[in-house]
Amino acid sequence: MRESMFVVLLRFSDNKAAAAQHMAGHQEWIKRGLDNGVFLLVGSIQPGLGGAVLAHNTSPEELRKRVDEDPFVAQDVVTAEIIEIAPGMADERLSFLL
Repeated sequence: MRESMFVVLLRFSDNKAAAAQHMAGHQEWIKRGLDNGVFLLVGSIQPGLGGAVLAHNTSPEELRKRVDEDPFVAQDVVTAEIIEIAPGMADERLSFLL
């Protein structure tokens, strides 16, 4: 069975000014996702529009719960959109998804 991959878009909301206040918790949330083997890549949406996460090794429900635990999401610093991808073809570096 193929494993789904997810793109999580974290776009800044009108409450963007509160980002600094919740940054430490947000960074801990990112580290936890990386340490748990769920997050593959985390980065910024340019130019300064928010962030994005590539995730796998989870279910849509588990990922939604994880995303909701992000202090940025909980405090409405960002709005989250989760896109599920069913891999069809991949570079050999991503063959673990096939």
